[in-house]
This record gives sequence, C-alpha cells and structure tokens, in this order.
Amino acid sequence: MTKTAVILIRSKIGFTQGVKDTLKMLGFRRKNNCVILEAKPELKGMIIKVKDLVTWGEVSEETLKEMEKRKKGKVYFLHPPRKGFGRKGIKVPFKVGGGLGYRGDKINDLIKRML
Repeated sequence: MTKTAVILIRSKIGFTQGVKDTLKMLGFRRKNNCVILEAKPELKGMIIKVKDLVTWGEVSEETLKEMEKRKKGKVYFLHPPRKGFGRKGIKVPFKVGGGLGYRGDKINDLIKRML
C-alpha cells in the first residue's frame, strides 16, 4: 500500500471541536508535525475533514529514510520550510498557489525543504 504524508500547517485554534478531535486521532500535536498514514478510505475521510489545516500527498521511500531521525513516536517533528509553503500563503489551496490541500508527489519536495 502507498503511504501518505500529512503535515499540519495551520493552528487548530478557532476550529470546531470535531476538527480538533480528528487532529488528535490522527496524532498531531502542533504545527509542522508530519504523520505517515496508510492509504485507507477511513483515513482519507479524516484527512478531508481537516483539509483546511493540512497538506498531504504520497511520500516516497527515499524521503521516509531521510525523515527517520526526526521521528518521535508516531509523529515527525519538522522545521518550517525554506522558501515558504507557497507563493500565496497558508490559507489558500495548493492548486491555486498556496500551501493547503493535496500535493501528490510534490509533498516530497516540501518535506525535504522542512528537514
């Protein structure tokens, strides 16, 4: 199965309790945390629920090996990315040039900038 990297970009302050609970179930503690998940339908629904706070995509094995030293439990602690999340900021979807939402294979580039 393919593995999906999910990175929390925005703070959960100001969002509903349901969104906060979903983030807790996914294992997020704070901003710039990354969680690696299996591509399952029930997890996909959870990611869609928190889509206004996270970015996600399919992670490669090479990137996973580079991330191993940042792992603490189930969560990977990352730095803010060099050159930012996107040219339009973290409140705009990735398709439009921002930082949120589905990135596909380009998540590997973001993770490498955050290491």
